[in-house]
Amino acid sequence: MEKKIEIKKTIFSGIQPSGNLNIGNYIGAISQWVKMQEKYNCIFSIVDYHAITVKQSPEELRRRIIEVVKIYLAAGIDPNKSIIFQQSAVAAHTELAWILNCYGARIADLNKMTQFKDKAGENQESVSVGLYDYPVLMAADILLYNTEIVPVGEDQKQHVELARDIAKRFNNEFGETFLIPQAVIKQEGARIMSLLDPKKKMSKSDSNQNNCIGLLDDIEVARKKIMRAVTDSGSEIEYDLEDKPALSNLLTIYAQLGTREIPRLVKDYRGKGYGDFKKDLADVVVKFLTDFQKKYNKISDDKVIKILEAGRKKVEKLASAKMEKVRQVIGVR
Repeated sequence: MEKKIEIKKTIFSGIQPSGNLNIGNYIGAISQWVKMQEKYNCIFSIVDYHAITVKQSPEELRRRIIEVVKIYLAAGIDPNKSIIFQQSAVAAHTELAWILNCYGARIADLNKMTQFKDKAGENQESVSVGLYDYPVLMAADILLYNTEIVPVGEDQKQHVELARDIAKRFNNEFGETFLIPQAVIKQEGARIMSLLDPKKKMSKSDSNQNNCIGLLDDIEVARKKIMRAVTDSGSEIEYDLEDKPALSNLLTIYAQLGTREIPRLVKDYRGKGYGDFKKDLADVVVKFLTDFQKKYNKISDDKVIKILEAGRKKVEKLASAKMEKVRQVIGVR
């Protein structure tokens, strides 16, 4: 009997090399990617052209690119199972973004992007065009590799929807050229919130780093951040996003980085106070960071450079094939 060959679906995702990656990035994205390696063809990028939509120090940017790759590796992303590469090393990303700007993207689409409004604030007239247009570059990132699944946080779902719309418009005009991607959002732990403001997402670019636990934070600094984290009124350890958002956030962190699920944690801490709970949570966070940083510190810059070059060669073959078809159908070849 002939053995059936399973064709794995392709995943694309990436992280900007800016700010300090934190446990929210790990829980909401990177840990999810690690599990997906066994089931999918995974392409993970360091999206440095997205990072420069806001001003970056060149020296800091170079350092962050290496840092993000080390974080990928320390978290368990295996370059023998997944492709890891630097976005700017593959020129097809910006070429396709320009083509999609002309065929598929609409001003009306970009005007609806809530991420732009959040980042630009009241200064929308003075920010870079890149910040306004970066959802189209994100669409190019995704569509370039016949991506079928895009694991994202809830705040990026709108951008994947835009990529779908652009692909459909392009296909309607020129024939089937792009696959239509689908966003996949991790439900539990998808949004880890600020330690000091549970209404706000934990952000790697937060000006107040006491709001988050960085993956490379000093261990004792991380412990103190947990002990200073806000809680809610009352004293019962309960998971209730409406009435106890701060405590619910801490329970989610505990469950994601520890070995006990939330219902078990609630049961185990019945009759105990916030102080005992936060002390134990701090121990869990410290253990996780200690193990993570040991792995991180063993990875050399030379290893990172070799992995990025190997990844570039792999994706360039895929990107070249897609761009050849795109150029043909729009008439520039």
